[in-house]
Amino acid sequence: MTHKIYEWSEISDEFQDSLILGNGASIAIDKSFLYKSLKEHAIEHGLLTDNVRALFTYFNTDDFELVLRLVWQASRVNKALDIRDSKTQSAYEHVRDCLIDAVRSIHPIYSDVEHQFDDIADFLSQFETVLSLNYDLTLYWVAMYSNRQKTGHLFKDAMFYGVLADDWQKYRQPYREKSNTLIFYPHGNLLLARNVVDNEFKIEVGAHDDLLNAILNNWNSESCVPLFVSEGTSNQKVVSISNSHYLSVVYREVFSDLGNTLAIYGWGFGEHDVHILRRIRESNIIKIAVSVFGDDQGYCNHVYELIKHKLGRVEVIFFDSGSKGCWNTSA
Repeated sequence: MTHKIYEWSEISDEFQDSLILGNGASIAIDKSFLYKSLKEHAIEHGLLTDNVRALFTYFNTDDFELVLRLVWQASRVNKALDIRDSKTQSAYEHVRDCLIDAVRSIHPIYSDVEHQFDDIADFLSQFETVLSLNYDLTLYWVAMYSNRQKTGHLFKDAMFYGVLADDWQKYRQPYREKSNTLIFYPHGNLLLARNVVDNEFKIEVGAHDDLLNAILNNWNSESCVPLFVSEGTSNQKVVSISNSHYLSVVYREVFSDLGNTLAIYGWGFGEHDVHILRRIRESNIIKIAVSVFGDDQGYCNHVYELIKHKLGRVEVIFFDSGSKGCWNTSA
């Protein structure tokens, strides 16, 4: 089956409700995001000891955040009970340092990517809701950059003093802005953290160009651990989501409030993210537009069959990821 691939400008007026961003969006900003996984990056660069690898194997996961949180909590319990166990603390410090080194080596700095933010903000401002499946800071950087321009359009994360508001829907109503876009992170983000009693919050320290270092310094201080689901099977990700207040609210409530149309940019539709399709099935989406790199008809057929199988009677069309006005391409 041959699918027509539209220019974004041909269909943009039909898709203004919601947008999902996958890893391809981050790769389009900076090629440093072309990695298989944080764990594989750490292994390839000799960052993981045998003991830490054993933790990943024992817990049957590739998720750095999960392993880090488990050994961090174990170390804190040992300290509280005055149990002398240097091995647990050492494991925690090593996992933490591996994660910090991996993120620092992969993530671009603000000044290297800022020149793309105007185009990206123009694209994002077309939507009422944006959900990023990526843990990196680029979406947040774009949102804060655009808000400083005082264009009349505001990007909001529906957080009140760094915590997701229970009545987050009220943020859809314009306050002093002419229009707005709500942004969410269904798999968490580097911005998000939790403390030892699982209180979750957004890290808001440091200037925009030094935010990454501020976040890594917070991890290094042992006051918190990151809240993002970087790896794992679909079922493993759902378990991680259910263990987080922020993630579970986004998963349950935001996906039920996507409107009727959905654009998807840079998402590979891998088996590890099929839980996202299950949540979309519970929404009111009737039409989906999916970005395609080049004229990849094999990808189109895979996505078309998967969406039809998982979602049923939903109209599916495709658009060129490099077309004018799409993501970081100038209109």
